[in-house]
Amino acid sequence: MSDGRDAPNGLEQVRAMLAGGGQPPIGRTLDFALVEVEEGRAVFEGVPGEHAYNPMGQVHGGYAATLLDSACGIATYAKLAAGQGFTTLELKVAYHRAMTADTGKVRAEGIVTVFGRRIAYAEGKLTDASGRLLASATSTLLVLSQ
Repeated sequence: MSDGRDAPNGLEQVRAMLAGGGQPPIGRTLDFALVEVEEGRAVFEGVPGEHAYNPMGQVHGGYAATLLDSACGIATYAKLAAGQGFTTLELKVAYHRAMTADTGKVRAEGIVTVFGRRIAYAEGKLTDASGRLLASATSTLLVLSQ
């Protein structure tokens, strides 16, 4: 049985997934993808469209929340040691601009601001191709050891 010392850390696992052409399954559902990852930072891009519309003819706020949660989560995952996991405890999202199918490509960047033994804090921002802020988030994440 392995003691975990030869197991890949979180960043290595995410990079291996990307190198193999993999993506988080939620990205296939909502049409977004992880495009950058480094220790404590992750970036997702997507194109919001009618597939994510609410009854008012705009992109549902859950689309922005999902991209921001993904960015903050993978940024945290990319700081984990082998054998660790995480779960989101809290996600607070502020919406700054509405999105529609005309918005074009959006970019969600998550950055870990504090990484402790049991708790991590991350911040995220969702911007359009012109750099305009569409939504922002703060996240509290529980670091799990196996």
